[in-house]
Amino acid sequence: MQFIDRTKIIVKAGDGGHGKSAFRREKFIPKGGPSGGDGGRGADVILKVDRNMNTLLDFRYHRKFVGKNGGNGDIKNQYGKNAPQCIIKVPAGTLVKDAETGEVLADLINEGDEAIVAKGGRGGRGNAKFATSANRAPTFAELGEPGEGRTLLLELKLLADVGLVGYPSVGKSSIIASVSAARPEIADYHFTTITPVLGVVSLGDAQNFVMADIPGLIEGASEGVGLGHDFLRHIERTKVIIHVLDASGIEGRDPVEDFYKINKELSLYSPKLAKRSQVIAANKLDLPQASENLARIQEMAEKEGLKVFPVSAATKEGLQDLMRYVYQMLQDYVEEVDEEDNAEKIYNAQEDDADDITIKRDMTGQGFIVSGKSLEKLVAMTNFGNDEAIRRFQYIWRLKGIDEKLRAKGIKEGDTVYIGEMEFEYRQ
Repeated sequence: MQFIDRTKIIVKAGDGGHGKSAFRREKFIPKGGPSGGDGGRGADVILKVDRNMNTLLDFRYHRKFVGKNGGNGDIKNQYGKNAPQCIIKVPAGTLVKDAETGEVLADLINEGDEAIVAKGGRGGRGNAKFATSANRAPTFAELGEPGEGRTLLLELKLLADVGLVGYPSVGKSSIIASVSAARPEIADYHFTTITPVLGVVSLGDAQNFVMADIPGLIEGASEGVGLGHDFLRHIERTKVIIHVLDASGIEGRDPVEDFYKINKELSLYSPKLAKRSQVIAANKLDLPQASENLARIQEMAEKEGLKVFPVSAATKEGLQDLMRYVYQMLQDYVEEVDEEDNAEKIYNAQEDDADDITIKRDMTGQGFIVSGKSLEKLVAMTNFGNDEAIRRFQYIWRLKGIDEKLRAKGIKEGDTVYIGEMEFEYRQ
């Protein structure tokens, strides 16, 4: 199975339905008045965790998701239909970022977690909503509000209780294959495992946990050397790290030096990883060279305050004791509290400050770009083919003091003003 753990998608929420401009014409109802209904709301785009998904492979070819538009309003105060939500299923452990700003929008961990990543547009109001004592027969209605659109970066961080780390060919894949039903590729060359492998370790009596074999860690992994830069993120969610060392030194490396080099890479990638609970598995105990290094590994572990388990993935010696010890570590684990992480847990497309209006010159120096969420929304929802709608727009324009702000910026007669996708010629 292919493992895809990072992808980019485009989402566009549905536009709101247009409001209706209509008047009642029934017999026996004199002066029926305006009766145009409101448009329905456009579809929100929602990311939702689905336990049946394990990778982001589904997004390899399907990268654009568009929500349906709301229904238009109708006569006799009939409201348009709200569009159904556009739900995108993602695997547990998906981190959602805005591709342009890098802002973390959501961290979807548990089954059923969801986040609104693009808000559907509000339906335009029908002319019945604009009737007042001063204007009893308004002829205009609002257009539907455009739905939000954005490009998202999805990153998958595996949800495993325990992570196996260590240099290539130290026996990580052999260990996970020996203690679980996982069947990673095992061979006598480096980088045999090129994707993270998950396995469930069962100790009986409902005592089990999920363990992940994290491949590709070598010196320089935090800077992108080997496969480490791609897969270091998967260690972040683990509660316990099993640091696998090749006690035999058959690859020509010093296991003690390996320990410090890998820990340095974990620390460089994330300071939090340096504090993660660890236990050392001194592997390949079945080889004669292992006894020479085991004493040094134990001396180093005592110095670092860590527990060492001499094991052999080939003979399964010591693995059961290691797994039981790790299970107990998980029982004693205290969840880390990180205020920064908590602040970014779940995002729900919030509106910007409605009164935050900015004005700047365009590239030519002859035009002025006016931006502000409330003003751009007003432009998008105004029917400029209706004189009464234009008068309402001009009234709100003056109410917001846009003319004074433009004059303060040095606007002159005939200059062009840009708001969203519309452009206007300035007249005093």
